[in-house]
Amino acid sequence: MLKEVLHILQDDARTTTKQISAMTGEPIAEVTKQIKQAEKDRIILKYKAIVNWDKVENEQVSALIEVKVTPQREVGFDSVAERIYRFPQARTVYLLSGTYDLLVLVVGKTIHEVAEFVSQKLAPLEGVQGTVTHFILKRYKEDGEILEGGEKVKRQAVIL
Repeated sequence: MLKEVLHILQDDARTTTKQISAMTGEPIAEVTKQIKQAEKDRIILKYKAIVNWDKVENEQVSALIEVKVTPQREVGFDSVAERIYRFPQARTVYLLSGTYDLLVLVVGKTIHEVAEFVSQKLAPLEGVQGTVTHFILKRYKEDGEILEGGEKVKRQAVIL
């Protein structure tokens, strides 16, 4: 039942406990209890909105940075990853398989601000062997949501 509640909240965090109760068939009190426990256990970490920043007059630049790391004895990649995710500019940090070890999503006000973060803070970190920066030019879909054009029907009308 908890997984069902989590999927509902992940799809739309604004879903009320009353709505979740109706969807799952569980009593409202039980749904509320499970949500509170999931928050306490840090299963639910945060409720968030997906914002299409391109429609707001708030300029921001996002970049995906691939980071090659030398793993450290006893802690592997975790120590370097922790130093990176402690920076406020690092919005998301993932451990990857493949050529690069970490993927970091960085957000700044300008390209210069992001570039300065990479060159002054990220690249010089002990254990970082190299970085590759990819600036995000346009977002089409984020966290399962189509950002633009999703509501248009792209089929031709059938005339009978």
